[in-house]
Amino acid sequence: MIDDLTTLPREAADKLARPFARFLKIEAAAGVLLLLALLLALALANSPWHHVFLDFWETRIGLTLGSWDFTRSLRHWVNDGLMTPFFFVLSLELKREIVLGELRNPRQAALPLAGAVGGMVVPVAVYLALMSEEPGMHGWGTVMATDTAFVIGCLALFGNRVPPILRLFLLSLAIFDDVGAILVVALGYGGALNWSAVGLGLLGIGVVASASRLGIRSFPVYSVMGVGIWLCFDASGVHPTIAGVILGLMTPTRIWVSDARLRGILGRLLAHPAGEYWSGDTAERDDLLQARIAVTESVSPVERLEMILHPWVGFAIMPIFALANAGITFQSADLRQTVSLAIIAGLVLGKPIGVLGFSWLAVRSGFAALAPGLSWPFVVAGSFLAGIGFTMSLFIASLAFDATMLNTAKLGILSGSAIAAILGTLILLQLTRLTTRE
Repeated sequence: MIDDLTTLPREAADKLARPFARFLKIEAAAGVLLLLALLLALALANSPWHHVFLDFWETRIGLTLGSWDFTRSLRHWVNDGLMTPFFFVLSLELKREIVLGELRNPRQAALPLAGAVGGMVVPVAVYLALMSEEPGMHGWGTVMATDTAFVIGCLALFGNRVPPILRLFLLSLAIFDDVGAILVVALGYGGALNWSAVGLGLLGIGVVASASRLGIRSFPVYSVMGVGIWLCFDASGVHPTIAGVILGLMTPTRIWVSDARLRGILGRLLAHPAGEYWSGDTAERDDLLQARIAVTESVSPVERLEMILHPWVGFAIMPIFALANAGITFQSADLRQTVSLAIIAGLVLGKPIGVLGFSWLAVRSGFAALAPGLSWPFVVAGSFLAGIGFTMSLFIASLAFDATMLNTAKLGILSGSAIAAILGTLILLQLTRLTTRE
């Protein structure tokens, strides 16, 4: 391959930065679509057609064979089924960043990890303190997680005026605490455990690991096994979305066909003289098929799956989730109730205090390092943006609260997320103005 002397030489880092930039662009665009879906859900839930809209998500779908009933409401299929690919993609991005990306440096990875831990522990403590002896204490998980799409969408408003490393910090933090939140969901918000189903699920995970070691690279095969594992966890009492987290973290990051081998295979293909003889049982056709496989397998499974699934998650699954869960009838919600105030305090006060405090302690103790280009004022702004809970908060609220408290809790989530977004955006606006002046 002849080097193009009219462009700058490419470095290995370019291959690592491109997938990350693509992920950020999809998240920023998805944030806009998610906001539109949220507004549409609120409008329909408070319109004359609110009964039709809300009852639609309670429609039962599934299979019934004799006494065996496997039907769920449409909202249940969205929250437990469609959200599994969401967590799968988050786990893929987390693994790619840790193994191939900027988080390969343990001290730089430790900073968003410490911030994520603080962003879970402190908000939960604030929530429990305000909800002491109150009904709804079980809903402490609603203040734990950060919404990736909305946070990246807020940062996208400022373009290149915010340090790129701030995007990585917040993206990593959001993924860390989303994964932490789903682990809490699996253990804290499941039902009574069916150990036989748990065992079958773990056996399925072992089969996936064995198939990977044996060199099986067929995505359809792994998809079938993934559905089987999901069904096992669904029957086990452990929340089934944990299957997406586990399988995402198990996905290999290594490529099967090296660059040298790819060039050799393509060179052999191009050595054939020009002509229309690529069909039939010929050596040329075999070389063509080998080249197709080589091109595919020169990209790691993590990156291939992320490229395929991430647009579907951002532009389809997330808006559908918002439509299914963000429809709040304002007449049935009261922002003055303790549960709403506790959620708002957890997101608006607990999140920034936890993220900033634990990050500062991690750097101060030498456990983590503040990345070049990332200053503490920008960490403060990011800490407030981390209070945008939305997706995971609504997800956990649907599991934690009964019908009498759910709308009030959701209103607290939306209010707290909006306040956190406004405060974080205003701080960033001030910081970028000062930077521009300097």
